[in-house]
Amino acid sequence: MDFILLPDETLEDLQIKGLFIIQKKDSFRFGMDAVLLSGFVKARAHQKVLDLGTGTGILPVLISAKTDAKSITGLEIQPDIADMAQRSIDGNNLNHKISIVKGDIKEAVSIFGAAAYDIVVTNPPYTKAGSGRINNNDSKAIAKHEIYCKLTDVLKASFAVLKPKGEFFMVHRPERLTDILAGMRNVRIEPKILRMVCPYQGKAPSLILIKGIKNGNPGLKVLSDLIIYNESGEYTKEARIQYSMDL
Repeated sequence: MDFILLPDETLEDLQIKGLFIIQKKDSFRFGMDAVLLSGFVKARAHQKVLDLGTGTGILPVLISAKTDAKSITGLEIQPDIADMAQRSIDGNNLNHKISIVKGDIKEAVSIFGAAAYDIVVTNPPYTKAGSGRINNNDSKAIAKHEIYCKLTDVLKASFAVLKPKGEFFMVHRPERLTDILAGMRNVRIEPKILRMVCPYQGKAPSLILIKGIKNGNPGLKVLSDLIIYNESGEYTKEARIQYSMDL
């Protein structure tokens, strides 16, 4: 592996299959949400995956390690972040499976064509436009706030690029659940599986994982909560598996 690092970047060991990711020291860094989403996604050997708003490229790298996906494409609007993601792909020798494309989520169907992907994954900005404090660091603000795209933009783009009965996977915040369910139905992505992520047993969820099907039939299955820490503050067995600690 030969990673090209800039002075403001670090190389993070992903603890799975010898893979690493480049991140900026003082900018947005991937977290538990990306790890959990990558474990939630199921992709088979013939399927093509698109990650809308790929950022560092963490989801394509993890999905390549955890699934049999045929190919994975990451779309990123920030040129410098897209360049960083590409260097991670190069350094991990994953160019045969992963592609990074610079572009706007709102232009996804123009870039890739309609009904081009079997699966769309996304870890979009959580904070609704016009609310929350904006971080002075641009890339952090773009990652956390709906600056370049809103939830509705992500959902519309996902429907457009998904094949008939294509699968949509997203991680988000519980406080946006009503917006998410209503928004998915509005663009004809039917919510099919929902899982709450709780820091401790009995605590309120901090994240949600949701799967939808393009033009799917009604019927939502709610899975048992995913608990991250036990009473001792250590990762639960399932959380360890999510982080590839027990693989």
